[in-house]
Amino acid sequence: MRILVLVKRIPATGGRIVLTEDARSIDTRFLGFVVSPHEECAVEEAVRLIEANGGESVVLTLGPPEAADQLRDAMAIGVDRAVLLETDGSDWDPYATSAAIADAVRDLEAAGGSFDVILGGNESADSGGYQVGVRLAVALDRPIVTGIKALEVGDGVATARRQVPDGADVFELPLPAIVTVREGINLPRYPSVPGRLRAKKKEVERIVPERRPGGPTLERLQLPVEKEQHVEILGTGPEAAPRVVALLRELGVL
Repeated sequence: MRILVLVKRIPATGGRIVLTEDARSIDTRFLGFVVSPHEECAVEEAVRLIEANGGESVVLTLGPPEAADQLRDAMAIGVDRAVLLETDGSDWDPYATSAAIADAVRDLEAAGGSFDVILGGNESADSGGYQVGVRLAVALDRPIVTGIKALEVGDGVATARRQVPDGADVFELPLPAIVTVREGINLPRYPSVPGRLRAKKKEVERIVPERRPGGPTLERLQLPVEKEQHVEILGTGPEAAPRVVALLRELGVL
């Protein structure tokens, strides 16, 4: 079995986002970066499938040279190989991103055989576009199911389960197929120290992708308006008790 897992490098969740002066990109000088959470689960699922069935797993991302750190994190938990589609760090729209990934998949499969499953996150935590997986499936002419919470692979078929309000939808896809997963499909493991040391010694294959025009263009970024927070000191010690009771009555708790 061969599995390709797609990840994206994003600013660490919870970090304070600051824009550059022209409002066209994020000021990354003081930001940490991680793998997008849904894609962490995709990496874990790829490792589990190879552990259960044998074969090879490959992790791929499109991003700046520093994105190699996130690829090494994936190798540290058990992914076999890593491929970086190296860019200058500028923003790539879903059209250009999926086209570059499709080109890379064709080259990787020509060299090593078809990927039975291509795994990705349902959406990235930064842009939340939900597009790359579907666009990739169209470009490669492969079946896809998105937003799944359980996956089994065997006998040339992938069985995927998606949660819905009144139960679950179950899909059977002939391989090769593309699947995007949601958080909760598994609990991603943490890289161990020996795993990080092994990953540090592995090479990251680097490819300079062709950027294809034709997708949406970025005009500017805008941060959401921050909600104002007010703090009222009700008092200190036992003296504050009457005010606390009055406030609870105002809120309808008492």
